[in-house]
Amino acid sequence: MTKVRDFLGQYRLARLIRLGSTCQVWEAIEESKQERFALKVLRPEKRGDKVELGFLRHEYEVATQLNHKNIIKVLEFNTKADTPFLVLELFSELNLKQATRKGPDGIAYMLDKVLIQVVESLYYFHTKGFVHCDVKPDNILLGRDWDVKLIDFTIATKVRKGLGKLFGGSAVQGTRSYMSPEQIRGQALDPRTDVYSLGCMFYEMVTGKLPYTASSPNDLLSKHLSSPIPSALVTNENVSQEFNNLIKSMLAKEVKDRIEMWDVLKQLRSFKIFKKPPRIPDISVFDDFQGGGRIEART
Repeated sequence: MTKVRDFLGQYRLARLIRLGSTCQVWEAIEESKQERFALKVLRPEKRGDKVELGFLRHEYEVATQLNHKNIIKVLEFNTKADTPFLVLELFSELNLKQATRKGPDGIAYMLDKVLIQVVESLYYFHTKGFVHCDVKPDNILLGRDWDVKLIDFTIATKVRKGLGKLFGGSAVQGTRSYMSPEQIRGQALDPRTDVYSLGCMFYEMVTGKLPYTASSPNDLLSKHLSSPIPSALVTNENVSQEFNNLIKSMLAKEVKDRIEMWDVLKQLRSFKIFKKPPRIPDISVFDDFQGGGRIEART
């Protein structure tokens, strides 16, 4: 564990929640009011890195324009302490990737509620003029009441309009397993970029597998660009035909052929994800969760 002093400003560090390649996430207590928050802190070796500091500042600036029950609140960007950090509302440390680490069955019986909230948060995100650009299970926190919070706006980008949309390219950023073809090509992005990434996540949530895997990063990106769209029914026969069709419409290679986020939400509200209701597991994913861990770096 990386050593950090006990206090950052007025916040006393209580417990390390997550450790990533550039940041740590701590549960912290504000001393004067004894209130608990989450701190996203640059690791000591990164605190002088202007690029990483810029990512934190950008995340805060995006977050200040958002107000939705299913999006994490970022309350403060502090650069006065020795180590720059963000102050966030404290929410469940369990994310969807962790909740399904033993397979999708642990959350299948509540998956409709979970996914509708995720889509609602992203639709709202888009109405504010942003594309998240890193939609994946790791960036969806899950609470014991099955409420969710969308997190990590580090590489979120404004939707370009006019000539910027026609000619403006984008930096190639994201997580390879969930990157849209247009992200890979460095093209201008719009909300349908997040629809594609969400389609990858939908597939994973019902099959326990990613839609595309490969032995090398380049081969993986190539599959996103040109491989046929897989059927979730091949892996999980209990997936409804409607949900399988929805996933396929989300994973269309060409942006013009891809479904809009609002239509994803309407469809999710109109049918069941599974043919037969999944059983409630004997052990809750929350009770089985040990806590802590590492955050995967964006690649």
